[in-house]
Amino acid sequence: MVGSAVVRRLERENCAILTATRQDVDLTRQADVERFVVEARPDAIVLAAAKVGGILANDSYPADFLYENLLIETSVFGAAHANDVDRLLFLGSSCIYPRLAPQPIEEDALLTGPLEPTNEWYAIAKIAGIKLAQAFRKQHGRDYISAMPTNLYGPGDNFDLNSSHVLPALIRKAHEAKIAGAPTITLWGTGTPRREFLHADDCADALVFLLKSYSDASHVNVGSGEDLPILELAQIVCDVVGFKGEITLDHSRPDGTPRKLMNSGKLQAMGWNPRIPLREGLAATYEWYLSSPHQAKIPG
Repeated sequence: MVGSAVVRRLERENCAILTATRQDVDLTRQADVERFVVEARPDAIVLAAAKVGGILANDSYPADFLYENLLIETSVFGAAHANDVDRLLFLGSSCIYPRLAPQPIEEDALLTGPLEPTNEWYAIAKIAGIKLAQAFRKQHGRDYISAMPTNLYGPGDNFDLNSSHVLPALIRKAHEAKIAGAPTITLWGTGTPRREFLHADDCADALVFLLKSYSDASHVNVGSGEDLPILELAQIVCDVVGFKGEITLDHSRPDGTPRKLMNSGKLQAMGWNPRIPLREGLAATYEWYLSSPHQAKIPG
């Protein structure tokens, strides 16, 4: 999702775009990454690749989330440095911050408290990526930077209910319930946790902005500056999708972090702001979902 959005955004720039898909290179294998970088000779790298998933996937596969993300990061950073690639942008996640960090979360909240237990393995891997960028900058003078996007959504998102994040999961649940004529959909937890969302195309625009104008050791928050309760999000999704039934709450399921609103004032002070409102972005994402190839696998 993010990689595709970055490619779309870079098409407006005067540059040659190189991509490394799963078919091109296994990013967990140092030798594969080294070969790709030697052959492609990039001037800059945007590291958007990661093993990602929602609460269920993170909690079920902690070793995979920690191990595979560490392999990706060390392989790409190592190959970039070894081949004199002096510009690299690493993408992290808002889950790097403490579970009960003061809201809105500023960049210096990193490592000031315990992480959310349901996704700490992914968070630790992403924190390691930030520190890798800082370490290569400090020891070798590399111009490596890090950006921490909030919860992202948009075309190309993952709608698998076993591994998706909350927003695509809600879209799929609401759509399938509408098609089946079901009276209800079920929402995990209490519906009270608050989350911030940013369209992937806005994120990509912010990343290109940072590539052009930012060079410092500190990571930069990339968010919309607004959050809402998960239950309210579900209501908006149902309205966009056209599901008229009820939303029930499964209190036996975890909520995750109570709130994750990031302070993106640092980025805004540089002159960047998001453009895509949530409801508009949701509608466009649902249209993409309806037209995407995987849709044929869903009843209705």
